[in-house]
Amino acid sequence: MALYTTLHLHNVPAGREDDYARWFDGEHREKLGLLRGLIGADRFETTEQQLGDAPQPWRYLSVYDFDLPDPAIDGPALGPLLAEARDAGLVRGDETERLFSYELYGDWKGSPNWQRDRPLSGVSVLIGNYVPGRFDEYQTWYENVHSVEVANVPGHVAMKRGRLSDHQVAPRTYCPGDQLVMTAQQTDDLAFTITDFVARALGHSPSGIAMEPRSSAGSLARTVHYFRKISGDRFWNEGIAYAGDLSAYPDKA
Repeated sequence: MALYTTLHLHNVPAGREDDYARWFDGEHREKLGLLRGLIGADRFETTEQQLGDAPQPWRYLSVYDFDLPDPAIDGPALGPLLAEARDAGLVRGDETERLFSYELYGDWKGSPNWQRDRPLSGVSVLIGNYVPGRFDEYQTWYENVHSVEVANVPGHVAMKRGRLSDHQVAPRTYCPGDQLVMTAQQTDDLAFTITDFVARALGHSPSGIAMEPRSSAGSLARTVHYFRKISGDRFWNEGIAYAGDLSAYPDKA
């Protein structure tokens, strides 16, 4: 078995936001429960606070987590379910919609900031790349240095990472990032979290904590997107006996 995460980045036509929410929590939730290997799903909305001035082409993000023995068989089954929203006019037809699936290197890697009896307030998504020929160096830096630094910033609580899967959900589009970095938050002051993250990276945080220099093995061809959680209780597929670390999901552990 291996962990996979599918990101559904999309926009909803004006005035259909409530319709989409009802579809996700109703008909869609029921059909998700029939998917083999699905652990759970959450919905997010882009936040006003972002890291820098990078474009934010998507207002909404749905995250689908899987534990699959063979993604070639079960991964594509999500596609027809999302097509129902598209066919019903719940996804804006302006070619901004994206579906990206990643095979994870591991589950959430938490920091001491993590209050495991509380839900997450949001996530950030980094879609990035490593410099060709320097994958091992990139992995070592992220796993041993940068993941720890980032997850210890106040408001950040955990990180999980992965690589672009060979098995994508249709319709498949070009993905600009081979590497996924998701950072989880528990905060009611995201602006402070982002500000202190930048200050630590630049070495002038009031905390006195400075991050190590950024590894040159990490490509600058990357985008970062912050989202706040808008779904209620996390959707769980009760039909799967998940063998991973359920402490990563406080409402299920």
